[in-house]
Amino acid sequence: MASQRSVDKWKMKKWFSVYAPAVFNDIVVGEMPANDDKSALGRRVVVSMDVLTKNPAHAYTNVVLKVVDVKGDAAHTKVVSIEQLYSYMRSLVRRYRSVSDSVLPIMTKDNVQIVIKLIAITKGRTTHVKLIGIRKEMNDMASNFLKEHTASEVMSAIIEGKLQAELQSNLDHITGINKVEIRKLEVGG
Repeated sequence: MASQRSVDKWKMKKWFSVYAPAVFNDIVVGEMPANDDKSALGRRVVVSMDVLTKNPAHAYTNVVLKVVDVKGDAAHTKVVSIEQLYSYMRSLVRRYRSVSDSVLPIMTKDNVQIVIKLIAITKGRTTHVKLIGIRKEMNDMASNFLKEHTASEVMSAIIEGKLQAELQSNLDHITGINKVEIRKLEVGG
């Protein structure tokens, strides 16, 4: 009786190079195995932003990329979300400080749905009325910025820290602001 040989499914897989989107200069972020082109589509890859930008200050930020196009052995991605690590956010919020945060769903200039989660940390304790004022101004400025720019311009401004710095400088007249961060940015279709 002849014995059957089993085929190693792992050896049958094809390896794809995963490329970051144009916002991150189309660099290769890694490789992934898949049976074929169709099974590679839709996969998500989590990458630390410091790998993408070569900036160690971005070590506490994760970027979730989704494979949207496969050409040959190249898998091209788009940004699904940018998120600060919980440990980093926890290090900002300390005793004798106040926090104002908000969740803002907005359409950009090029009709891309973006949900931006903002957090502002004061230098010292402050009143509830000032926290409400901070949240209102922060939401107004962020929504105006997102409506006037495309999704790629918004992501570039967040990656470079321009939006956070602008928000912080404009909110400083209410009370001393220690830091304004984008806790999470979710990009829709």
